Amino acid sequence: MMLDIGGETIVRSREILGIFDLDTATVMRDSRAYLAAAEKSGDAVTVSAELPKSFVVTLENGGRKVYISPLLTGTLFKRVKPTGKTESRV
Repeated sequence: MMLDIGGETIVRSREILGIFDLDTATVMRDSRAYLAAAEKSGDAVTVSAELPKSFVVTLENGGRKVYISPLLTGTLFKRVKPTGKTESRV
């Protein structure tokens, strides 16, 4: 299944390691350091010029990729989990 994370960017849901709220995650020093390291290494991609609200961490081709999205985490979770079906992982 594919997930539209905004800004005309789509990722495979099976490659998603986590979906995080940008405001709450960046309160923690370790989360800020993780995002800074991803940006420095070129693994972070901002998918839209809109205000970022979440980030999606994926494992693609053996490497991590961090997508910074303008969509709320709730919106992303609704998109990744089909209505009426239970998924064991995101």
